Amino acid sequence: MTETSAAAATSAHGAALPLDEQVVLVTGGARGLGACISRAFLREGARVVVGYRSSREAARALEEKHPGRVLAVELDVRDREQAARAVDAARERFGGPVTTLVNNALVDFSFDGEQRPKAHELTDEHLRSQTEGSLHGPVRMIQAVLPGMAEQGFGRVVNIGTNLFQHPVVPYHDYTAAKAALLSITRTFAHDLGPDGVTVNMVSGGLLRTTDASAATPEEVFDAIASGTPLREVTTPEQLADAVLLFVSPWARAVTGQNLIVDGGLVKG
Repeated sequence: MTETSAAAATSAHGAALPLDEQVVLVTGGARGLGACISRAFLREGARVVVGYRSSREAARALEEKHPGRVLAVELDVRDREQAARAVDAARERFGGPVTTLVNNALVDFSFDGEQRPKAHELTDEHLRSQTEGSLHGPVRMIQAVLPGMAEQGFGRVVNIGTNLFQHPVVPYHDYTAAKAALLSITRTFAHDLGPDGVTVNMVSGGLLRTTDASAATPEEVFDAIASGTPLREVTTPEQLADAVLLFVSPWARAVTGQNLIVDGGLVKG
């Protein structure tokens, strides 16, 4: 960033950090969409904490490929102690607090329309499982990184959402309910955390072509979605990852509480 642009990035809360000065924690950052997000930040020079629950080998592979710039940490977002340990490990490795959190982890869910619980089959446990991973987990993670963000007067939180509660191509009741609640948290937390220089936003795709989670989706479903978009394609994980970078860049320093839908124009607003 030039001196002129760096000066332009200064807000009431201090300088907005360029990407190559950020310490980024990506939950579920070792595979699928999370791996694409991790690689996108690495491409721009950031240091990245790759949180993993079951993808230890993939996380360590990223660490080995980017020595000194990746820290792989075991992290189940349902466990508050693991969240705290991951944040502490990031500070110890990189010499400063986490500046940026991407709440991406998706716990025990597959986009399989044939196996999804139908309305008459939906149980408390279905809902509890998804809200624990996709709502309570992100809240725990934000609370874990917040002291460090408040300390430096700067923080960026990006929650990964979905367009499926606005346009339920396939009605995944439990998953979409949890993500809709996460959008509400995105907006209310943005209000509370703004005075500390912390922005909270959401990036929402639809079914992505293709991740581990969407591997069970039939090709004809993807084709039908593509035909309904202005771009005539289904969004890829790499495309959605690039949109995440927008919210944490200096160019979005005045943007908070927003939900950016990245789905090729399928859903408007």
